[in-house]
Amino acid sequence: MTQTVPRIPVHTADPFGPKILEDPLPFHQELRELGPVVYLSKYDLYAMGRYDEVHQALVNWQDFQSGAGVGLSNFRYEEPWRPPSLLLETDPPKHDAPRTVLASILGPRTLRGLRETWFSDAEDLVDALLETSTGSVEIDAMKQIAEAFPLRVFPDAVGIAREGREHLLPYGDHLFNAFGPVNELVERGNPRVGELSAWVNAQCAREVMTKDGFGAAIWAASDRGDITPEQAPLVVRSLLSAGVDTTVQGLGAVLYALASNPEQWVALRKDPSLIRIAFDEAIRVESPVQTFFRTATRDVSVGGFTVPDGKKILMFLGSANRDPRRWEQADRFDLTRDPSGHVGFGMGIHQCVGQHIARLEAEAVLTALVARVARIEIAGETRRHHNNTMRAWDVLPMRLHTS
Repeated sequence: MTQTVPRIPVHTADPFGPKILEDPLPFHQELRELGPVVYLSKYDLYAMGRYDEVHQALVNWQDFQSGAGVGLSNFRYEEPWRPPSLLLETDPPKHDAPRTVLASILGPRTLRGLRETWFSDAEDLVDALLETSTGSVEIDAMKQIAEAFPLRVFPDAVGIAREGREHLLPYGDHLFNAFGPVNELVERGNPRVGELSAWVNAQCAREVMTKDGFGAAIWAASDRGDITPEQAPLVVRSLLSAGVDTTVQGLGAVLYALASNPEQWVALRKDPSLIRIAFDEAIRVESPVQTFFRTATRDVSVGGFTVPDGKKILMFLGSANRDPRRWEQADRFDLTRDPSGHVGFGMGIHQCVGQHIARLEAEAVLTALVARVARIEIAGETRRHHNNTMRAWDVLPMRLHTS
């Protein structure tokens, strides 16, 4: 008897359309309910929305490669504005040396060295916000905290000049948009991409960097032969490309989650040791990095269905992080939960190498806030910023109560 091969579930929606980018949660639920893998007919690709399958694809770099690009299209080398990332878009063995170098530079010793300075900088930032307070103050938490703090401390740590740092956010926005289809979001950024990319390239040169930053340490690694001189500026570029926007949106995510769940803010003030959990739980619930692509290196079986050799796979990290098969009360922001295991920073060999830097920035900001602010609340209409890859805020009005 001939065995009937099940037909793969099909979804016709555009996950990069404005409706889903504004609120992806209903679409994510549909994906999870349809099956372990779903064919997205709009783009002729395969999608995973459940935790187990996304996690397995992230760690299985042999079958689901990054080397063909982590965007919808394979590398288009005629676009000189963006060379492939040596961290995100290569696989072993090309991936190994740059990853090892950067992991060492961003390791525990570095974190200990930055901690005192960053905590002091966060205190200064919060004090400046509250200096005119007579009990409460209204701010745009995105502009005045989530963007202001990373742009204040991270470029200093890399060792780049202060002039021009405002280019980092629009450059990163276009970079993450470019992982998706060539839609209006990409077209919106195209006019400035040459200017922004040229500025980023210039910051990667050895001679423009301070002698004590991450960038100088990367160039020193090339002097030792750990990476090649040609790789050094590309590693610095990868750090600048991925090190700001993701942290900005991570900070926005945790501030929004805490302002929307006042009982969790009370719990955090009572026990500041929960700050690390609060940030990771917000990364789980909000998933600032919503999606990444892989490419099948052979016919791969996923949950009884076959992803054909050479096809793109779109992993919905945000959907996996709210999968009720993995998380109890998955949509709830809960500081009593253990959020470890979320895929908001990826997983496996391509897991975010700078995640501990992001955690330290968040810890510094939240520590300063809980020491000075009794309550936080949403103070007006919020507005999302649409991006093909990221779940982002544009405007996040908040009221900070000091008593």
